[in-house]
Amino acid sequence: MEEKILQVNNLSTSFYTHLGEVQAVRGVSFHVNKGEAIGIVGESGSGKSVTSMSVMKLLQFPGKIKNGEVIFKGKDLVKFNKKDMLKIRGNEIAMIFQDPMTSLNPVYTIGNQIIEAITRHQKMSKSEAKKKAIKMLKLVGIPSPEKRINNYPHEFSGGMRQRAMIAIALSCEPDLLIADEPTTALDVTIQAQILEIMKELKNKINTSIILITHDLGVVADVCSRIVVMYGGLIMEEGSSKEIFYNPKHPYTVGLLKSIPKINVGVRKRLVPIDGTPPDLLKPPTGCPFAARCDHAMNICMSERPEFYEVSEGHRAMCWLLDPEAPPQELKTEA
Repeated sequence: MEEKILQVNNLSTSFYTHLGEVQAVRGVSFHVNKGEAIGIVGESGSGKSVTSMSVMKLLQFPGKIKNGEVIFKGKDLVKFNKKDMLKIRGNEIAMIFQDPMTSLNPVYTIGNQIIEAITRHQKMSKSEAKKKAIKMLKLVGIPSPEKRINNYPHEFSGGMRQRAMIAIALSCEPDLLIADEPTTALDVTIQAQILEIMKELKNKINTSIILITHDLGVVADVCSRIVVMYGGLIMEEGSSKEIFYNPKHPYTVGLLKSIPKINVGVRKRLVPIDGTPPDLLKPPTGCPFAARCDHAMNICMSERPEFYEVSEGHRAMCWLLDPEAPPQELKTEA
């Protein structure tokens, strides 16, 4: 049986604004095995990033974890105080943020920022930490790391800055790496390079990875399992193969239909998902996707469906999978 390094149980996170409670994450449960890469995908506002911030306990006021557990290596991080979390962040769990230019300190060299991460968590002298920092820059593919270690963030290109962020995140060899939209601001060539680096690093140091993105195409080659989120809930979860070739939730099908494909004619149009995401100030009582779903039934509007097991490790929250519901087939093009 595979060892679970992270187990999230019934996590709910809200933001208490002057307009009311925004229920950003509403009872989310998933796990990550040791040495495994999983993808969390969905539209903007689906709850992906808030889930990752909840795991890291980086939520600022007015955000608050309402209930649930975040079990990391057998301990519930929800119960940890700030001091305890400082020992975890950057050491056992590291995070790569979406925009490296706003994550890196512009007045410190890249080398200083990596060295600080190492000396804060590991018993190393500054000279030893510098050697490791050079090693990490080389590992993520930055040329002439002995010279570039003295550069400031503005002297790096966007792709190089993201590589530097990965070097900082991996400098203490964390057990879990959370990458929140790490390729969004990069061109497609650099995107491919960054994803290839993450794959190689996972294999070299056996780090577990949570890759958060709105682009299913990004997770296809990196992740063994995919979690599809919408409206603060998990809609479907399964292996990459199951999600891409045997999707069961209409939302997953809609996401797949909106991805450009290279094996179709130039006249083939993409199929957008009509409508807008639900208002999480007043989330719907039923399936959050019902208002945009072509297959919605009356029960979808009033009652939230349970998770139905499609196969081992593949589950979806959809009334269409109820054995007592009329048989329907959801079609998508491979």
